Amino acid sequence: MAIGERIRFMRNLRGMTQKWLGQAVGFPQKTADIRMAQYESGTRTPKEDLVKALANVLEVSPLALSVPDIDSDLGFIHTLFAIEDIHGARAEKQGDEVHIVFDGSKRTTDVSVFKMLSAWAEQAEKFRNGEISKEQYDRWRYTFPAEDTTQIWGKVPSQEFSDALVKALKKNIKNV
Repeated sequence: MAIGERIRFMRNLRGMTQKWLGQAVGFPQKTADIRMAQYESGTRTPKEDLVKALANVLEVSPLALSVPDIDSDLGFIHTLFAIEDIHGARAEKQGDEVHIVFDGSKRTTDVSVFKMLSAWAEQAEKFRNGEISKEQYDRWRYTFPAEDTTQIWGKVPSQEFSDALVKALKKNIKNV
């Protein structure tokens, strides 16, 4: 989720209008809503000082608005928080383990995302059980969905293929 989408999400979560938020961070009343709309749509990207001001007004960490750096611990955890917001994931502790759970029965989880996660879980289990090698597992992950055989992922046919099918269908219709 891009920074503009995060700003909009947090603003809506707090029940604020674009105009109110814009004025709260110091934009003139006349242009506050326009400026916020530009940031939320991605037309403009807020500088670090504005991100901090927005985070302060929204009562969130600046990391909750920024596109997280998953190479840092804080960036990683904020990425997981965004995944919770978007896909309905949740963290659960079971003994000494912490699990990220995607509940397929919940409407917040997109069906295709749940299927992809299920495919990942199947491949990870095959790797843990020794059914596939680390190289096979990595190939599956890094070429996904091309190497996936657990699901059928729709691909758009090339224009040439599409044109050939249309031509063949038209020819068959004329011969009938």
